[in-house]
Amino acid sequence: MSQLPHLSSPATLGDQAYVAIREAIVTGVLERGEKVTERGLADSLGISATPVREALRRLEQDRLVERTGPRSVRIAQFGEEELREFTMIEDVLRALSARLAAEKSTASQRREMAACLDEADALRGELREAPSGSDRERDLVLEIQKLMARFHSLVDRASGNATLLQMLRTVDAFGSQERRDSALSQVRGGDWKVVDERYRQHRAIFDAIAAGHGDRAEELMRAHSHTSNISRIRTRFPGA
Repeated sequence: MSQLPHLSSPATLGDQAYVAIREAIVTGVLERGEKVTERGLADSLGISATPVREALRRLEQDRLVERTGPRSVRIAQFGEEELREFTMIEDVLRALSARLAAEKSTASQRREMAACLDEADALRGELREAPSGSDRERDLVLEIQKLMARFHSLVDRASGNATLLQMLRTVDAFGSQERRDSALSQVRGGDWKVVDERYRQHRAIFDAIAAGHGDRAEELMRAHSHTSNISRIRTRFPGA
């Protein structure tokens, strides 16, 4: 099993273990379908099994792990049909988040969104010049991907709805690795038209939010999320 970072503070070890294990799942350090034990995770984190047990109970509720035994779990892995249903839910949640952001976002939040897109614009120019298949190309794709994830996070926070934010945190945990793989696949496949269109959609969504057009923001985000998720499903299930 991959090594996780050691934890030190005794005050909230259960919370720390939850965050660390969840991040390992989101980033792919702990792979889909991988079987892990409470003791193995505890040793990797440098803590006792008790806070790990607490963290795993929370991750079970998030559906990020599945219990396989009294002291062992498997990282969740969805089939094609279940993933399709999950992405349908995500499309609705993302659209609602954009609508609420258009209605409730502050000037400061909108400036953060714009700055995030501006930073991605600069990297996008560098990406065009990077040698195909190079490490530089991969690094730039991943950096842009992080900025786009941050943009969506800013939109979500601007919605001002705690329940929606919690639901979207679960959604984000399931899709990060697949989105990265999908973006890399499209760039390396030379499918720049699709990549550019997907990228421009973020600007259009921001413009609608900044203008306070809730209906438009919701419509654009739903279409963007659906397109992104179709690509994500095809990356994971090439025959889909």
